[in-house]
This record gives sequence, structure tokens and C-alpha cells, in this order.
Amino acid sequence: MTTKTIKKNRLALVIGSGSVKCAAGLGMYKVLQREGIRVDLAVGCSGGSLIATSIALGYSAAEIEEMMLTVWKRELMSKMYFRSLLRVAMPRWFGFNERFGLIDDRPIMKCLQDVFGGKTFDDALIPLYLMATDLWSGEKVVLHQGPLKDAIRASIAAPVVFRPWPIDGQLLIDGAMSDPLPVDVAIREGAEVIMAMGFDSPYHAQLSSILSIVLQMTSISNNNLLRASFAFHNLAHHAEIIPIVPQFKQRIDFADTHLIRIISITWGKRQSNKTLRDC
Repeated sequence: MTTKTIKKNRLALVIGSGSVKCAAGLGMYKVLQREGIRVDLAVGCSGGSLIATSIALGYSAAEIEEMMLTVWKRELMSKMYFRSLLRVAMPRWFGFNERFGLIDDRPIMKCLQDVFGGKTFDDALIPLYLMATDLWSGEKVVLHQGPLKDAIRASIAAPVVFRPWPIDGQLLIDGAMSDPLPVDVAIREGAEVIMAMGFDSPYHAQLSSILSIVLQMTSISNNNLLRASFAFHNLAHHAEIIPIVPQFKQRIDFADTHLIRIISITWGKRQSNKTLRDC
């Protein structure tokens, strides 16, 4: 397949769950922009929802990078929600319930409001779909209408880390819990060529806290789901799927937000010619 073929076909960009590593998706977007290749459909899950949304809104690569640095700040990822800790320690007194999260999500929600304001899916220049998971049924929820900030907030609601987020009567958690790389959405929407960027979740060498245990369990689940998704869609051949799984020389964790710009720049340079040749 040639670059010319990509331009003719309806191209979907699917950016899966990967927290900070999703900045590699921005690097890929820079490559597409340089080559004059238009993205016709954007699908995002968890951390990938931030980039997919920004692409769909027509933001430039530079604007998306600044957005990530604004929303995904290290200090925002490390501020504990004190009341949640009290609910764990004394559930009778402080009323433990399903709306539990260790990290205070109020600053993050404020950042999402500052960046996306009152924008909705209707403001997107191309079709946009974001993934979440129903906490009670475990089913995948495809979000494609309503306020963008709420959809993103639901999509990144990592269990135990951030509180589940209510939308239209459903209590939603991280989309990675049901499908960390939702290629099927792009197939369903008629994409002819799908660039699907997925990410392996890092494993912890030591489990020294409740949070590290939870993140380890989440990594195990996400990685198995990711491999299963790749295997299924490669066999199904419903569309031309270009799988991209970035490999990193160092371990990159949830709060390594200082690496966002480095990942974006490095991955863009690394893939500038290789990906288009492989197409």
C-alpha cells in the first residue's frame, strides 16, 4: 500500500490506553500532518482520548502537546484525595461507596474545563468516538455525544485511582478495562485504513503499596486484552489495519509526565519514514 492509497481511503486513527505513553500518538499525528495525510475518523481510549479529541477538534500538533502538558501534570497525578483515604480507614463514619478514587480529580477536571470548555462532540471537525466502561455491567460504552470534558474524564477514570464518572445514568470507568484498543469502532464506522496505536502497560518490580498492587492488576488485564484485540482483528481482516505498538527503552509510568514532549518528538522522528514505507 502506498502513501497515495492512504490519501484516497477513509483513514481512521485509533489511539489506545497508555497514559503518558500516548504522547507517541501525537508523534504519529505530526508525521501524518507533514505528509499531508488527512485523518477522517478519530477513536480514543483512556489517555488516548485526550489526543483523539484534540485531533478531531482540528488542533495543531503544537497545541495538542501544550494541552497534554496542561492536563497531565505530575502534581495533578499525585495529589491524594484525603476523604477517600478516610472512607477506606473508617467506612462507617465516612460512607464508603462506589464513587471511590485515591487521587483528587478536581484539579484535573478544572484543567479539562480550561482546555475544552463547553465544547461537545458536535464541535468536532471529524467523527470522534471515546471509550469508557460501565462499572456495573462491565460493558464497553462508546461515547459520541455530549460535553467532551465529561467524556474524557470518564474515559481516563482508572479504577481506584480516579473516581468513576456519571454520564446519562451510567457510572463509567476507564475504557481500557473493556477494550484498550477499540479498533472495532473504526471498523464499524466504515474506515478503510486503520492506524491502531496500542501500548503495553508496565509491570511493577515491587508491590509496596495498595496503589501499586492495583496498577499491577490493571496492567495484567490491559495487556491481555490488548493482545487479544490485536489477534482477533488481524484474523478478521475487515479493514486494512496497521498495528503500531511503540517500544520504549525505559520504563514509563503513570506519573512520568515530564517525558511527554520527549516521547512526542522522539517517536515522530523515529516513525517519519518507516511507517509510511511499511504502508
